[in-house]
Amino acid sequence: MLAKIFSFGLLGIEAYPIEIEVYISGGLPGITLVGLADAAIKESRERVRSAVKNSGFKWPPGRITVNLAPSDIKKEGANFDLAIALGILSATQQLNSQNLKEYCILGELALDGSIRPIRGTLPVSMALSKSTIKDIVVPYHNAKEAALVSDIRAWPVKTLRETVEFLHNPQSLKPVILNPECLFTQNADYSVDFSEVKGQYFAKRAIEVAVAGGHNILMVGPPGSGKTMLAKRIPTIMPDLTLEEALEVTKIHSAAGCLPLKDSIIATRPFRSPHHSISDAALIGGGCLPQPGEISLAHQGILFLDELPEFHRDCLEALRQPLEDNFIRISRAKKSFVFPASFMLVCAMNPCPCGGLGQPKSICRCSTTQVYKYRSKVSGPLLDRIDIHIEIPAVRYQELSSTLPAESSAKIKERVNKARAIQRERFKAEDILYNAQMSHRQVRKFCILGKEEAELLKMAMSELNFSARAYDKILKVSRTIADLAETEEIKTEHLSEAIQYRSLDRELFQSI
Repeated sequence: MLAKIFSFGLLGIEAYPIEIEVYISGGLPGITLVGLADAAIKESRERVRSAVKNSGFKWPPGRITVNLAPSDIKKEGANFDLAIALGILSATQQLNSQNLKEYCILGELALDGSIRPIRGTLPVSMALSKSTIKDIVVPYHNAKEAALVSDIRAWPVKTLRETVEFLHNPQSLKPVILNPECLFTQNADYSVDFSEVKGQYFAKRAIEVAVAGGHNILMVGPPGSGKTMLAKRIPTIMPDLTLEEALEVTKIHSAAGCLPLKDSIIATRPFRSPHHSISDAALIGGGCLPQPGEISLAHQGILFLDELPEFHRDCLEALRQPLEDNFIRISRAKKSFVFPASFMLVCAMNPCPCGGLGQPKSICRCSTTQVYKYRSKVSGPLLDRIDIHIEIPAVRYQELSSTLPAESSAKIKERVNKARAIQRERFKAEDILYNAQMSHRQVRKFCILGKEEAELLKMAMSELNFSARAYDKILKVSRTIADLAETEEIKTEHLSEAIQYRSLDRELFQSI
C-alpha cells in the first residue's frame, strides 16, 4: 500500500513543502528512509516504531520505504515523526488515507506516543497560508504560534492516539483561535526600567540620542560603572514593535528554536548579549544548513557586545557588512541564504585591560604597550560604523544612596518617539527611516550648518584631532539632537553635544 502525507521543512528561516510517501511491500521487516534525510530523521525509525506500538496500533511486518520529496534538498530535524507514523498507519489501513489530504502534519514523537514541541512552526504557517491547504496539525505547545497567521486553522494534539482519533472524527478537537493584536498588546511589557539606574545622567542622555537616531554606541568605562545595566534597559526606550515587525522577529526565533514555549509571539525588542568567546558562525549564522546567528536573533532590537576587545577579530570584522546592509548573506555550494539583521549595536569596553586607566581613585598597572594592544583589537572600519563613543565614569556613593526618583523609560520613550516621527516625515521620499542611515549625499542635504556652527566644527576637526570619518558622524548625531529639541536648524549647542560623543577620536584618548 502507498500513502502520501503533506508536511513542511525549513531552509534557514523559510519553510518549503514536503510530500512524505510511505510504501509497504513484502520482504524482510525493516524501514528505509530516502530523500537526503539527516541523522535526526534517520533515527526517527526507532521513535516511530515505539510510538506506534505503545499507542496500541499494529506495526506492519513487511518492508517500509519512506521517501521525503523533493529528494534533492537535504532535510533535518525531527519534525516529520508524526507524519511518518500517520503514513505507516494509513498504508496499513489503520487510518483512512482520505482524511490526511486536507492537513499539514508536524510533530516529534516520544517513545510512548506523546508529541513533543518543534521549532519553525510560525514559518510553516506563513508558508502554508500561500497554499490551498489551510489546516495544520501541530503539537499542543506550538498551536498558538501556528494560529498567529489569521487564515490558518491550527489543530493541537498531544499524542499519536489523539491525532488518529481526530482524523477519524474532526469534531473531537477545536482549532486554536487567536487575536494576534490582543496577544501582542498583552506581551508588550519589559521587566526593567531606566528609573532603576542611579546617576549616569550623561550616559542616559547619550543613549537617548543614540536610540532617537538609530545610532550605534560604544561605552568605555571601568568595571562596575553600570555599562551592562544601561545596555539592558535600552530596549525599553526604543519605539514599540509593530505587529508586522513582531511577527518577523518571532519567525526568526521560531526557526532558530529560541522561542520560549510560554510565548507564542515576541512583542518586545530583542536583546542579545553573546559571550566574547562566540564563534563567527554563531554570531552571523552558519552551519551545513545555515541557521540564524545572534545578529539575526537581535533583528529589530539590540546586539550588546560586552568586553568588545575580547571578541575574536574575525567576529568583529564580520559585523561590518550587516551593519551597512541590515542583512547577512551566507553562501553555500548549492544555495545562498539571506537572514535579516537590522539591529542597533551597543558595545562596552574597559579603558585598559585592568580597567583603572584614567580613574581618579584607581591605579592602572597596564603598560603603554598593553593598553595600545588592547584598544587596537577594535579596528578602525568597525569604529567607523559606531556613531557615538562615550566615557562612563564610576558611580559616586552620593548617587547610589540617593532616594530621588530617576526618570522612567516611558518619559524618555516619549521624546524618542517624537524624534522618530520627525525623521519619518523628513525621509518619506527617501529609502531610509532614521538619521543613522543617511548617506553622505543625504547628510549634505539634511544637515546644513550655519556660519557659526561651521566654524565650530572646523575648529573641532583641527584642535581635537578628529579623524575624517568623524565628520559625517558628528553631523548625523547633531541632526538627531536637533530633532529631540524639535528644531529644524542644527544649532551650536546641538553640534557641541555631538562633539562630546566622539571620545575615541580625541587626541587625548588616542595618545597612550
